[in-house]
This record gives sequence, C-alpha cells and structure tokens, in this order.
Amino acid sequence: MERQIQALGHRVVGTAQTGRRAVEMARTLTPDLILLDIAMPGLDGISAAREILAARAVPIVMVTGHADPDLVERAAAAGVFTYLLKPVSQRDLDAAIQMARARFAELQALRQQVRDLTEALEIRKVVEQAKGILMKRLQVSEAEAFRRLQRRAAAQRRSIREVAEAVREADRFYRELETDDQ
Repeated sequence: MERQIQALGHRVVGTAQTGRRAVEMARTLTPDLILLDIAMPGLDGISAAREILAARAVPIVMVTGHADPDLVERAAAAGVFTYLLKPVSQRDLDAAIQMARARFAELQALRQQVRDLTEALEIRKVVEQAKGILMKRLQVSEAEAFRRLQRRAAAQRRSIREVAEAVREADRFYRELETDDQ
C-alpha cells in the first residue's frame, strides 16, 4: 500500500501498526489524509478515526478486508470519507484519495460558510438591538438609527458591530445608573 501511495505522487509521513499509534501519529504528524484499516490491534480503525476526527478535521479513507454493512455504517458515522475493500488497485486507491480530498474540501467550505453566516447573524442581532436602543432613546426612525450607527462607525474607523456593542454597553450602564437612584 505504501508503494502504491508513493507511486501516485503522495508522501507517506508515517505508518502505524495499532489504532492508538495511528491516533498519536495523526496528532503529531498532522497528515493531510489518513488511510486506516478497521482491523487494528487495540483500538480498531473506526474508533481511531473517531478519535482523530474529534481532535482535528482530516479526510480519512478506510482500507479493509471487511465488507460487513454494519462496519460500513459505523465507519460513515465516525466521519470516514471513503471505504475501500482489499485488495485495492492503484486506480481505485487514486480515485478514493481524490474523492476523499474533494469531499473534505467541500465540507470545510460548508463549515466556513456556517461560521460566516453565524457571525453575520450575530452582527445583525447586535445591530438590531443597538438600533432599538437609539430609536427609543433618541426618538428616531429605524433608518435614522442605522445611519447614525454607520456614521459613528466610519468616523471612529470601527466596525458597525463594535459601535453597536458600545451602544448596548452604554445603554446597560445608563439602566444600572437609573436603578441605583431608586
């Protein structure tokens, strides 16, 4: 298998004989793709894959002689990208590696998109709250409150989120002062 991988133009950074060693090597060597067998002494390949993926995202290809549908299901549930049955031809190995890398890139792009959307939603939430505070305190329209946030952000060379958070913090401060007097 190692020769097949090298013949495809890839570099083998390590070979583990046990599942536990595979987990350790994945942490220390940080490979960009991992090939595992299900039947590994100690920690099986599926459990090793689960541990590796809990620590960091990396495409994993399971190469094994076991065609049991339950094992395939367990491997998929663990996060394995591709499942190959031995004996593996170089052509099949190449296709599996390419597929795993492509799916991994798609998954990473989707994860980044989720992070970006979550951030945008959080910014929108903070800005909406700040607009509400300005509308109430300054008796202005929503559009005017937003324009004021934008102008303040531009004048201070800060993001609109930073300005909106400052408005929220100032509002909290004033509400605390109002309750202190009572």
